Amino acid sequence: MRVLLVGAGGVGTAVTRIAARRDFLTHMVVADYDLSRAEAAVAAVEPRGAEDGSRRGRFSARRLDASDGAAVRRVLVEERCDVLLNATDPRFVMPLFRAALAAGTHYMDMAMSLSVPHPTAPYEQCGVKLGDEQFALATAWEEAGRLALVGMGVEPGLSDVFARYAADELFDDIDEVGVRDGANLSVEGHGFAPSFSIWTTIEECLNPPVVYEKERGWFTTAPFSEPEVFDFPEGIGPVECVNVEHEEVLLMPRRIDARRVTFKYGLGDDFIAKLRTLHELGLDSTGKVTVPGPDGPVPVSPRDVVAACLPDPATLGDRMTGKTCAGTWVKGTKDGAPREVYLYHVVDNEWSMREYGSQAVVWQTAVNPVVALELMAAGTWKGSGVLGPEALPPRPFLDLLSAYGSPWGMREEH
Repeated sequence: MRVLLVGAGGVGTAVTRIAARRDFLTHMVVADYDLSRAEAAVAAVEPRGAEDGSRRGRFSARRLDASDGAAVRRVLVEERCDVLLNATDPRFVMPLFRAALAAGTHYMDMAMSLSVPHPTAPYEQCGVKLGDEQFALATAWEEAGRLALVGMGVEPGLSDVFARYAADELFDDIDEVGVRDGANLSVEGHGFAPSFSIWTTIEECLNPPVVYEKERGWFTTAPFSEPEVFDFPEGIGPVECVNVEHEEVLLMPRRIDARRVTFKYGLGDDFIAKLRTLHELGLDSTGKVTVPGPDGPVPVSPRDVVAACLPDPATLGDRMTGKTCAGTWVKGTKDGAPREVYLYHVVDNEWSMREYGSQAVVWQTAVNPVVALELMAAGTWKGSGVLGPEALPPRPFLDLLSAYGSPWGMREEH
């Protein structure tokens, strides 16, 4: 399989380090707007190839602007790529998505096209939902006979695989699927250092969260609504979780029969307070404002300024301790008896840094698209159109994830 990886940040770099250890990959072109980042990602994995002549030269670096669809299409054709793996932030989903379709390749991302709140009732009704722009092109992908696998990270991604597995093997009837994400990570020397892209974090946490109910459909609530304490496994413990906008709520009901679907994230009071302050000051805005510069006024996005002021999440691993947990809690019945389970995946930062040199959150996100690529290369996962992970067989994915040395777990809830 030949892959164009667009984005050589923390997640993209982790993708290269994981993929370098697998034999399904023929070649991966690592592309980024900053060529030095792409080159650094390649340099870190190419020495591994020197141990085995058959693996030498499986990675190469290119400069590429993700917003330039024509340039992306040219690279896909020139490099004879089978699939485009999008590891950029959600602003670039649609140009990359369209470029892959135009080039006749498969496509995969970890975050879907952006939402737009309802103009008059943002905390009650959906406007443009996450992924709506992509699903609008589903027929074109079907007619092309190509697969656009959307939301294939950890959340969304592995969480959707867990939901499909629960529906297929663990339950006869499902009342609720609730994705729950929590961690006990801390970063030495930083009072505020998000372990994932702050641009994406702001987008998720300050947009109106979406909830699905079978009788009502999709609707929205206020940010940080319905707080609850969830007890996470493997020593993480109780964490307060709140409603956050996330793709699973838009994906799962398309394929899984559940009365209710939610996503709640363990943020903590301090993190929520800082996000609210950013919002109140207008620093979450993506619109341009004009600031003085040495050569005259300069247009900048406040959110980009915030991102530039914070440490790069990819560089925090050496100062980070703790674990991160992604999982799917499911409640329903099996054989006439009530049942609740929590299917989960935990990554210890000490382990991911020692084994891969990547901090836990970006590694946990990156491993899942690599597993999915391997299943696609083998023909185990296949299809056409725009599909989420919950549309594909879950057992091969879960088995392969364990084979990668990162097993998942299941806890019966009582």
